[in-house]
Amino acid sequence: MPMNVKPIPALDERINDIRLRTAGIVNEWILPNEDRLWRYDRDSGEARTEAHDLRQQIKAVVQKENLWAPHLPEEYGGMGLDFLAHAYMNEVLAYAMGAASLFGVVAPNSGNQKILLKYGTEEQKRKWLLPLVDGTMESGFSMTEPDAAGSDPRSLQTTATHDGDHWVINGHKWFTSNGIDADFFIVMCRAVDDTGELGRTGDMVQIIVPSDTPGVNVVRGIGVWGRPHSDHCEIVYDDVRVPIENALGKVGQGHQAAQDRLGAGRVFHCMNSIGQMWRAFDLMVERATSRQVHGGLLKDKQFIQGFIAESYIDIQAARLMTIHTAERVDQGDPGARTDISAIKIFVPEAYSRVVDRAIQVWGAAGVSNDLPLGAMYQGARTLRIADGPDEVHKILIAKNVLKRYEAGESWDFGN
Repeated sequence: MPMNVKPIPALDERINDIRLRTAGIVNEWILPNEDRLWRYDRDSGEARTEAHDLRQQIKAVVQKENLWAPHLPEEYGGMGLDFLAHAYMNEVLAYAMGAASLFGVVAPNSGNQKILLKYGTEEQKRKWLLPLVDGTMESGFSMTEPDAAGSDPRSLQTTATHDGDHWVINGHKWFTSNGIDADFFIVMCRAVDDTGELGRTGDMVQIIVPSDTPGVNVVRGIGVWGRPHSDHCEIVYDDVRVPIENALGKVGQGHQAAQDRLGAGRVFHCMNSIGQMWRAFDLMVERATSRQVHGGLLKDKQFIQGFIAESYIDIQAARLMTIHTAERVDQGDPGARTDISAIKIFVPEAYSRVVDRAIQVWGAAGVSNDLPLGAMYQGARTLRIADGPDEVHKILIAKNVLKRYEAGESWDFGN
């Protein structure tokens, strides 16, 4: 079914125009072709070629409409959107499976592009960012380790030892995104510099590592959700030597760079979740208003009416919380950090509930590959782990609230 998007009176004309034009492409080009677009995962030969050609055709339409790469500044071929406008656009894009990738927003490339923009030198931007933007290179983000708590990036054990004009990297990573196709990785390391020339030993640094560098050993694509393998890879870095100038920013900025990337990503993940909640809700109501069971339509059963009401509440609450957070981020409000953690917890849980109800209404069809609900369900559950587990974010919220009260201030929910 098409996505119903109307202008929002409270928004300025520019954001409404972006939302409406985005919805037009999603409705005309992507939703009717969802099954054809992603056949490269299943088919080969003619069907795969057809899917590739269709994706290229849609990308050309997107670029003609000036809707390409909302996260990038105009000088790098993007839209130069502010944070709030991008969040609203993401909500619309997420209604269709994979639509964001056809608008130039593909993780981990998009996150790596933002980090290269902020921390990269002009030479790094020329060598790594520009090819990433024009699609002639792929990248991966290599941070998580099997022997270190993912919720505590300061516990990472991979080292980068300063040796003359090079860094020598040793460590064991897994769930490195886009590990199969990446031309280079951005690797989070703990610096070792006995000379003190580059920074303190133990400080975090992110380093660009070409994937064909000797010592980069891609062990496997890790299977997830029952699939035998994925592009989230286990990688061993064994005496990998890269030039000193491959460091992104200064030694000691690695942790902040990761937080810059993850903080913004959490808001966009939540707006993506809300777009998919719309889709699940529409599918649920479509089924309820058309399916005859036990002498009547599903919509007339009180259990189903409860599903619809509860899902409406979940979507509205999640959406308003996320938009409020995006507004605070756009304004540079440091207090937005607490709200980012709040939506990181609440929205994936609400998303899980909405999709779970939609699956229940559809019955066996809900878990089939004929509908996107199964993939949504897995994605919603994964988000409770990705970018920091819920428990860590709850601790951060509580600490921030208590700090205010202990300072003699109450929490201002109006800001």
